[in-house]
Amino acid sequence: MPRLSEVIAALDALWPPERAEGWDAVGTVCGDPDAEIDRVLFAVDPVREIADEALELGAQLIVTHHPLYLRGTTTVAADTFKGKVVHTLIKHGIALHVAHTNADTADPGVSDALAGALDLRVTGPLVPDPTDPHGRRGLGRICELDHPETLAAFAARAAARLPATAQGIRLAGDPEALVRTVAVSGGSGDSLFDAVRAAGVDAFLTADLRHHPVSEAVQHSPLGLVDAAHWATEWPWCEQAAAQLDALSDRHGWDLRVHVSKQVTDPWTTHHSSGAPN
Repeated sequence: MPRLSEVIAALDALWPPERAEGWDAVGTVCGDPDAEIDRVLFAVDPVREIADEALELGAQLIVTHHPLYLRGTTTVAADTFKGKVVHTLIKHGIALHVAHTNADTADPGVSDALAGALDLRVTGPLVPDPTDPHGRRGLGRICELDHPETLAAFAARAAARLPATAQGIRLAGDPEALVRTVAVSGGSGDSLFDAVRAAGVDAFLTADLRHHPVSEAVQHSPLGLVDAAHWATEWPWCEQAAAQLDALSDRHGWDLRVHVSKQVTDPWTTHHSSGAPN
């Protein structure tokens, strides 16, 4: 069995921590570098349910997309929910490793996995990484559909192919407009409207779209907007990342057992449609 330090070195080669944004908190949160690893669990959120799932599986390593501590803390006391996660992990010898914005811009990255889940053909990054001589890394992806379809049909495609959440899929724009090219960005994407408009795509699928940016965006152009749940747009990365680690395990002869959590850790749990406006 490989040691944790060997597995982390392989993960850091996939998603170099130096490529994370300066505000981000990536890397290993807890874990003994010399501990042996034979089972790994991938998930979006480092919450108690995921720690419990790792314990049930007998996993010695959890890899999540979201950081446990994105901002500084002065305590890991077990009477706080994050502290309880840390205590559970350490008590049972489970390491936690985070790949966040360094996984967003990777090649392949979070938005590649999102495009793959939607069966879109990636043509390049939405916001290219200027340090990548091959022009493949960067934030978001520009994609093409195999055949044009209406914005309503594209939104229905997203609803059918992304994991089910209470939010579902929201749409802004003309439902009958034809969509040939799409920008996608896993996670919160309304800071990318300038890049999306510059790309000249027909639609933009992302998460966490806010009222004012959306209102301004639909006034600017006929751009169609498809808003999915944050968790749902990033969960496909877990499957992609697990497959990458599987391939590394085979190459190194590690015989790791790699799992992807199917638990929905999106914080929204119920949706009620409001009445039609008068």
